[in-house]
Amino acid sequence: MDEHEQNQLFFAGLKALAEAAFPKHCNYCGRVFSTAEEFLLQTKTIRKDITGLKQSVDDDDVTIVEAYRNCLCGSTLMDVFSDRRDISAAGQHRRELFKKLLPHLQEKGMRPGEARDYLLNVLRGQK
Repeated sequence: MDEHEQNQLFFAGLKALAEAAFPKHCNYCGRVFSTAEEFLLQTKTIRKDITGLKQSVDDDDVTIVEAYRNCLCGSTLMDVFSDRRDISAAGQHRRELFKKLLPHLQEKGMRPGEARDYLLNVLRGQK
């Protein structure tokens, strides 16, 4: 495989990695939130006197943060944020892509920590 084909494969993997986590959408109006940042910036707090963030514990006693927000259409949305490893098929797919893409970035000259941070930013929808 030549370098051009490797780069195409790499960018296809990056795209798949980012797409696996988002988008999320409002079931009422159909508004799409491509990233967690968009979700938080393009929605409103439920009430002015509360943040809409609620700390909770899941079934495995792992602390999570639930974010309750109102879509611009008025529908209440909720997303869960945590450091917990996603054990679903989609989570496994993201980890496999991550493992394949990390060495490619290192071969291109990125230090391991820098490459890891870069991929995590892509996963979170950041630049």
